[in-house]
Amino acid sequence: MNRFLWPLGGFFVLVSFLAIGLTLKPSEVPSPLINKPAPHFSLPQLEDPDRTFSPESMMGKVWVLNVWASWCAPCLEEHPVITEMARRHAVSIVGMSYKDVPQNAIAWLRRNGNAFATTISDTHGTVGIDFGVYGVPETYVIDKSGVIRYKHVGAIHEEEMRNEILPLVRELEK
Repeated sequence: MNRFLWPLGGFFVLVSFLAIGLTLKPSEVPSPLINKPAPHFSLPQLEDPDRTFSPESMMGKVWVLNVWASWCAPCLEEHPVITEMARRHAVSIVGMSYKDVPQNAIAWLRRNGNAFATTISDTHGTVGIDFGVYGVPETYVIDKSGVIRYKHVGAIHEEEMRNEILPLVRELEK
């Protein structure tokens, strides 16, 4: 009889773990970088690779880093929200093309519009690794002193922009 109870008990334990896992929200995965300085980097700008961008150029400003790729369907879904945030709410958004072919990323921006203040290219994903990116899109809010204050995993929707990101940006700009 015991030989039937052990597998049955193991099955119920696995089902319990699955049920718990299904209640978790991947967009709320905590980042060890929250409240720590953003990683130092220097990347080429997407459309002008001879010019580079580094976070030091944003010191004294609150800014948003949006990690995206032309091959990413959720990036296309969130792009209108990113565009609205840049246009209507006067926050500098730096787009980081992640593990993408620059020509594909440029074509994607021309097709869908480019609301980014600056667009940089992380072709090999090394800066993304430093930020802890494990999928796109991901979005970070960085304060005036270069400290990461917020991370959002997945596509940003209107509600997240209005209820989480913009209030935080306004608070950090004070």
